[in-house]
Amino acid sequence: MKYLRVLTSACVAAGSLAALLVSMPSQAGVQWKWRDASGVMQYTDRPPPAGTPDSQILSRPLGARAPKVVDAAASDAPAAPASAKAASTPGKAVDPELEARRRKAEDKKAAEQKAEEEKQAKARADNCERARNYERTLQDGLRISRTNAKGEREILDDKGRAEEMQRTQEAIQGNCR
Repeated sequence: MKYLRVLTSACVAAGSLAALLVSMPSQAGVQWKWRDASGVMQYTDRPPPAGTPDSQILSRPLGARAPKVVDAAASDAPAAPASAKAASTPGKAVDPELEARRRKAEDKKAAEQKAEEEKQAKARADNCERARNYERTLQDGLRISRTNAKGEREILDDKGRAEEMQRTQEAIQGNCR
């Protein structure tokens, strides 16, 4: 008896869940249905192009408005390019999706440019710190050696130290702003 009660409640729960899922609209499905200019039925998740008469739109998602109708002179012209010039001209219909894509691309480009500038600023700061440390080492009078083209170790004399000091000063001027 207990088994039958558990089985019944499980079936009721499964049935309720199935009814709920069937009654919910699918978000992944086609939302727009319209006939294009040549009479072909179109099924998409995006609204029809601007200028499509409202009578040709057969189905749209809940709360969606009809796309803006453009006058005949504007519909003969090619699609507006995604540029600031097209967006700034008053009186012409602008596709909000196209505008959103343009803004997103501009934001992405600005973010990439900012990241590149930050990367360069960090590199300059690191180079500045290294140059200042090397300048201090040169000024302290410690013996400094380096490897020449033959792979031999050589110690800087006063002339070499002066040349290194000059190069270090140039590096500081270029990187420490």
